[in-house]
Amino acid sequence: MDDVTKNRYRTGLEVRRSVLGDPHVDRAEDTATDFDRPFQQLITEAAWGTVWARPGWSKRERSIVTLALLAALGHDEEVAMHVRATANTGATRDDICEVFLHVAIYAGVPAANRAFKIAKEVFVQMDGAKTAHG
Repeated sequence: MDDVTKNRYRTGLEVRRSVLGDPHVDRAEDTATDFDRPFQQLITEAAWGTVWARPGWSKRERSIVTLALLAALGHDEEVAMHVRATANTGATRDDICEVFLHVAIYAGVPAANRAFKIAKEVFVQMDGAKTAHG
């Protein structure tokens, strides 16, 4: 790995941890195999070290756009992961509601309906974790 790539990876890892949290990133790294390690490196460098690390948009704004795209495309596991990540990005539940209303209009009611269902399930989990920890 050259210095530019190493720096992008380090930056990506830092941003990825700040958005998704250490437990998620540690799990992804710990379970990586020779087969999927190149993919983990790619998303850390490209998504987190390049796109998410760009100046100009806040993590909240990136979170909102990401949720809209994932919901519109029907990527349910990723929707859940990024709803959980809003605890770290500053996107609020009101923001998420607005995102999914836009999804309903521009990508279809079924996509938004599914995204709302997923978010509600994640909120229950998040609220339960808050109650259990403090």
